[in-house]
Amino acid sequence: MSDPLLMIPGPIEISDAVFEATCVRPASHLAPGFKAAFARALKAMRTVWCATADHQPFVVAGGGTLAMEAVATNLVEPGAPVLVVNTGYFGDRMAEMLRRRGASVFQVGAAVGDAPSLAEVQEALVMHAPVAMFVTHVDTSTGVRTDAAALARLARQHGVLSVFDGVCATAAETFEQATWGADVVLTASQKAIGLPPGLALWVASPRALAAREALKTPPPMSLDWQAWLPVLQAYEAEGNAYFSTPPTTLIPALDVGLAELVREGMPAVFARHERAASAMRRAWDAMGLVPVSKHPANTLSALYWPAGTDASALGAILEHGAIVAGGLHPAIRAQYFRVGHMGEVTRSDADLLRTITAVADGLGLDARAGREAFGSAG
Repeated sequence: MSDPLLMIPGPIEISDAVFEATCVRPASHLAPGFKAAFARALKAMRTVWCATADHQPFVVAGGGTLAMEAVATNLVEPGAPVLVVNTGYFGDRMAEMLRRRGASVFQVGAAVGDAPSLAEVQEALVMHAPVAMFVTHVDTSTGVRTDAAALARLARQHGVLSVFDGVCATAAETFEQATWGADVVLTASQKAIGLPPGLALWVASPRALAAREALKTPPPMSLDWQAWLPVLQAYEAEGNAYFSTPPTTLIPALDVGLAELVREGMPAVFARHERAASAMRRAWDAMGLVPVSKHPANTLSALYWPAGTDASALGAILEHGAIVAGGLHPAIRAQYFRVGHMGEVTRSDADLLRTITAVADGLGLDARAGREAFGSAG
């Protein structure tokens, strides 16, 4: 039997080319080939984020949590008012990080599986006059996707910095950073970027960079954008600079993974994820599985366990060929499970159908109905 598919919402299956790029001996962080790969990756990030030349990409060893912490501490002064648009577990985490920074945190949320309305966000912006608004584009715990374009527009209308946690969205969900005027979009390497875990990634607008420059209370040194900027600018010019040694096996893999996305073109990448997610939703519906999210994402499905089943069924699904994730949101953790569908697997209907079959067989559902609905246009 072949190895089970890794179908959790990150880490995900990676391409053969990315895998090969990681299977190398470590190089010097000042080797010409490494510097060239780093330079290409930084330039490609602007394309993948749909940013422009005046936006600054950051690549730092770490994960999505580190990227969140870096943004919280580089943009916000202690005592400053901030707004968190909260749609799940990672909205809670962002709020806690901001509290620990000493910010005055206000939140606008909704019932589990839902998102606050634009009118509610607008009201909160008027009431609290925050310096920044933090939004989870897709919350990995609930599968809720927010209206990022509209929220970025609201933030600009109110003169507020907008920060989007794109960990479960970037390189899969449509996002146009420059056009929409989003100030920071952050992610991690192990999601739709299509790499192993280990890199925190974000792109900052000129407004965000100016906010860091004006900051009176500096962030921790290891997270300080101003410490990293000269290093990243030097790498983009294929020059020499040092602050902290970068992960020399992951940066070349980032170069390869981003190049795959750039070659395909971001409109095509976004459309590929939309097609795959639509097909998966048809299959779940045909099998009688109920989604948690009222605003479903294209990167994962959060699904209530059918009657008579619970997380003990994860093992049965694994035995049938797919690794899926249990619940994460504390309020409903035992009631649901999650299936990722982003990155490399969205190129393969066979892998997606294999996942549908594994879930159906593991739960005793009608796999044939799911497969047929997957292939249907509506």
